[in-house]
Parts: sequence; C-alpha cells; structure tokens
Amino acid sequence: MKLVQKLLGMMGMSDFEPSIALRKMIQIAYLLSFALFLWNSLRIITDTEGPVVVVLSGSMRPAFHRGDILFVKNQKDPYQVGDIVVFKIPGKEIPIVHRILTSHMTDEGKQVFLTKGDNNTVADRGLYDYKNGQRWIEKKDIDGKIYANFPYLGMFTIWISEKPYYKFLVVGFVVIVTFFSNE
Repeated sequence: MKLVQKLLGMMGMSDFEPSIALRKMIQIAYLLSFALFLWNSLRIITDTEGPVVVVLSGSMRPAFHRGDILFVKNQKDPYQVGDIVVFKIPGKEIPIVHRILTSHMTDEGKQVFLTKGDNNTVADRGLYDYKNGQRWIEKKDIDGKIYANFPYLGMFTIWISEKPYYKFLVVGFVVIVTFFSNE
C-alpha cells in the first residue's frame, strides 16, 4: 500500500481517494453502457445489423466519398434499380455500399440484384461468391438502403483502424481525462 501511495505522490496525486477513483470507473462504465444501448436501439429501429457504415473506398464517388458516415435502414418494400444499398458477401466481413444496377425475378420467384459502384468500370460480379455459383445478390444479402449521410465524419474511424495503436492512445486519453477531471 505504501508503494502505491508513494507512486501516487510522485504523480502529484497524494490526496488520492479510492472512492473518487471508483466513481470515475463507474462513470466510464455508464458511458460504455450508454453507447452500447444507443447502438442496439439503432439496430432495432432500423432493423439492420449495422445501422451506421463508414465508406472505406472511393467506389461510390461522386455520391459518397471515403470517410463518409452512412445511415442504413432495412425496408420492407422491394428494392429498386438505382437504390444505394449495403450488402454482405458470404465469407467476407466488410459490408459493401453500391448501387443496384439491375434487378429481376428468378424462376423460383426470388428478386435478385446486380450491383455496381458508381466510380467502378464494371459491375460487382467479381465480388460475389462466384465459386459457389453466386452471380446475383438476394434480399437476404442486403442489410439495408442508405437514407442519410454525413460527409467525411468517419475519417477518424478509418484513421484508427489503419493504425491500431492509435486506439490505445485514444482510449488512454479518455481514461486520463475522466480520472483527472474535476467533477
């Protein structure tokens, strides 16, 4: 215990009280709980797995740019040619944001789609699971349609994901600010 008090004294925290530290940790837990609650509420309201998506490439320019934050909502109505949708390819983790280029009904009565990025020269067939016979995406592959965007606000997220050690700096900064701030 004396070692801890000595270290705290060296850091200018000789008047450190455990009850204040506990209160600060509870504040951080509340903040994280609120963020999780907000995310799950958005998932329920929008009926999507990922209600917010950050554009990672320039494939949808000029409509969207790298770093734009997009809001996604699943719709019950059929998707139309021209809709910008977020979809996932089986076996790939990152969702794709592209425009529906064509749509048709299969012999089984399923609506299927061919997508393409506005800034790409070819349609997305090369992205689909062609080895397993996927030449189209189906409604089940679509997470939702884009209904709002905030330009470039997601660049921070891209910056952190490209340099993982920055996550620790950001989290450390938030913890330090929380612990050393006056109530």
